[in-house]
Amino acid sequence: MAVSKNDAKYATVGTPENFWARWKESGERETELRELINRPLPASAKERLFKDRFSYIQEFFDKLETNGGREITAQDWALWSLCRPARMLELSYRYVVFDAGEKKIARYQQYFTVRNILKRIRKLQDGRRAGGVVWHTQGSGKSLTMVMLAKAIALDRDGIGTQAWDDYKIVLVTDRVDLDDQIHRTFRHCGIEPEQATTGANLAEMLQGKRQRVITTVVNKFEAVAARTGFRCDSSNVFVLVDEGHRTQYGSMHARMRKSLPNACFIAFTGTPVMKKDKNTVEKFGGMIKPTYTIRDAVADEAVVPLLYEGRHVSQRVDQASIDEWFDRYTAELNEHQRADLKRKFASTEMLFRAEPVVRAIAWDVSEHFRKNWKGTPFKGQLVAPRKETAILYKSLFDEFGIVKTQVLISQPDEREGEEDVYKENSDKVIRFWKLMMDRYGTPKEYERQLINAFKFGDPNDEQLAAPEIIIVVDKLLTGFDCPRDTVLYLARLLREHTLLQAIARVNRLYEGKDFGYIIDYRGVLPQLDQALDFYSSLPDFDYKDLEGTVTNIADVIDKLPQTHSAIWDIFKGIKNKRDVEAYELLLADDALRVQFYDRFRDFARALAVAMSSESFFEKVSEEKNEEYKRDLKFFGALRLSVRRRYAEVIDFSEYEPKIKKLLDTYIATDEVQNITGAIDIFNKEARSQAIEEAHGEAAKADTIAHNTKRVLREKWQREDPAFYKKFSRMLQEVIDAFRAQRMEAAEYLLRATEIMNAVVTRTGDDIPVDLAGKEVAVAYYGSIKDVFDRIPKDKCDARQLAVETALAFDRIINTRRIVNWTTNPDIQNRMRQEMEDFLFELKGRAGVNLQFKEIDTILDECLDIARVRRP
Repeated sequence: MAVSKNDAKYATVGTPENFWARWKESGERETELRELINRPLPASAKERLFKDRFSYIQEFFDKLETNGGREITAQDWALWSLCRPARMLELSYRYVVFDAGEKKIARYQQYFTVRNILKRIRKLQDGRRAGGVVWHTQGSGKSLTMVMLAKAIALDRDGIGTQAWDDYKIVLVTDRVDLDDQIHRTFRHCGIEPEQATTGANLAEMLQGKRQRVITTVVNKFEAVAARTGFRCDSSNVFVLVDEGHRTQYGSMHARMRKSLPNACFIAFTGTPVMKKDKNTVEKFGGMIKPTYTIRDAVADEAVVPLLYEGRHVSQRVDQASIDEWFDRYTAELNEHQRADLKRKFASTEMLFRAEPVVRAIAWDVSEHFRKNWKGTPFKGQLVAPRKETAILYKSLFDEFGIVKTQVLISQPDEREGEEDVYKENSDKVIRFWKLMMDRYGTPKEYERQLINAFKFGDPNDEQLAAPEIIIVVDKLLTGFDCPRDTVLYLARLLREHTLLQAIARVNRLYEGKDFGYIIDYRGVLPQLDQALDFYSSLPDFDYKDLEGTVTNIADVIDKLPQTHSAIWDIFKGIKNKRDVEAYELLLADDALRVQFYDRFRDFARALAVAMSSESFFEKVSEEKNEEYKRDLKFFGALRLSVRRRYAEVIDFSEYEPKIKKLLDTYIATDEVQNITGAIDIFNKEARSQAIEEAHGEAAKADTIAHNTKRVLREKWQREDPAFYKKFSRMLQEVIDAFRAQRMEAAEYLLRATEIMNAVVTRTGDDIPVDLAGKEVAVAYYGSIKDVFDRIPKDKCDARQLAVETALAFDRIINTRRIVNWTTNPDIQNRMRQEMEDFLFELKGRAGVNLQFKEIDTILDECLDIARVRRP
């Protein structure tokens, strides 16, 4: 856990920063928590708690209690929600899974959903258990929720500790083979070994058998099960978890499942809103299971990135006469009514989006758009084509342009998928392509596996991997596909309802440096509306509130660009000569102001990156203003690099560096921008001299020396020798402050900073006693010990000599007690600490050193910290 008064996050060990989560608890428990944090402690508990070394803080808590207590903080909520014993044990036991070796813990919506399901299914009514529908938006961990539910069912116990379900079975149902494979892999990765049904007969056997506990299957296998004479499983301990339930929960296939498993508990999981016409049906199956987890919830929790939408128009010069002539020739054998019906079914615009000139125009626009915004970054794109032959045409045109690397992923040519069409596919082209893929990869499964892995993990610069920057699909990868690097979805095909919602969620996954997912719409899939929340208003089957927050019109983000631009200039409003770069750098000597500058530069650069990716920006903003933005981006980018070096910043900019670097590379002359880091190695004479030489002016040279020396002191000596660190760090700060306050000229500042740097590099200036000569670690103990001894009253004793004696004693105790891996062995550390503490108490009595518990703790903590670093 990472906690402070106003914020708290939690994760398993090793979780990347952007996946740490905040816990949300129902406000119904607020009264309980408020009473708990303000409940007075018994006198006996206070006496134990504040005894000895903690007595100095009792007054603070007593006054807090006397004045009526305090309000609930984010820290209180997190500690109470996650760390009270019953909850912590429950989370550890039931809600931690290993996903392909990565340890993951439930988010709050997963935890409460599983708990609510368990409450439902523990009750039998008319021989059945209540099911329901779980709606958790795409990208929020729906598959892991299913794993956690399966685990919770397997681990559930009744009141006397025995298995709650006799001969239970968990059946995981999807509606496509690739999704069945995916859910099977997910469960295996999480340590649950499911059996995958190969045929309907095999599924029936497993449902009847005793061995298999967890089964995965495609829903259409129930047709064979239902057709099998006499098959019926009447157990109420069969739990059917239907993935993407909106497609299979309410149709004829579901009826066949019901027929085969009449008393089973059905729980459907969906990542898209439930349609109005289906909500009554949901109630029949037990209703919605709380909590629902909407797109707005996921964005607010930073569980997914927001989606930006931009509609793009491809100019088309329609030769109506030629189209009519072609249509008449092609439909010559049809009667008038058939021809009219054909025209109604297929508008000419749909045919135009398969025509080579239109495909070429879109391919060129996609190539340029990707090149300017994502090429050379870790991010990838996905293009949805209307037909297989169109997808292959896109690939050939991308290859012709040579700007981005692409691959095509389609299903076998003889499968019918996508929109209804009376025209035959261009089978020769598609079959030739398919034969080439089979010659290269061997099987359809291997073809799909290798292309997906290349897209997910491959480097486009590696020619052997043939890793695509953009993958071209028709129906593949629009649902159930999870690739965090997938950032931009180019829509050249008309998608509707659930398929559309599923498709756009492909680009909402979290990835380092990814601020948004982008939907670039060539097909008019989403209407261009001023209010981003209205874009689904044309789909009356959905509840409006269910769709809030799905996408944001890119124009809304662009509108914030002037504000972010003004905010960064506001930092420097006090500078009279806006061309004086030294004035900017001197102003940014203040640490807090420098952090504010970095934050505002990041916001400005991100907003400009979004703007530069949009056609509408260039239409709305004048060329003069556009040049001003780019000029300022270049200036502030160079300023950031310069002050990072000058003030030895080691801030990690990796979160947003790739996109900003791409922006600079695309729109700014890169040879004028130095790509440097803040840290220089002051122990490397050549690197040190070069960095100092590159700084312009005595003040800049002095700042470079002083701040890099401070950095080295902080990184190396703060833990290895705290006293040495404090001494020289204090000296440096005094010199820096004197220059900032104009009590020292730049030349003297440079001289003093150089002297201190040389003293640190050569380790001179230390007044080390003779008895400690050659004993570097004991010297470090001595510095910390003497620093404390010098601050306390002594009765005619030599603090220096006593510090030497103590340092040597500590060095002996630690070396005697050290074993392999002692730094992770609390027993060994406690023995060291006890012996060191005994020595200090003996010294206190013998030499009259007035050590209090606070001072003893400080000495022991610092010396053991030094030992952990220097005596591992």
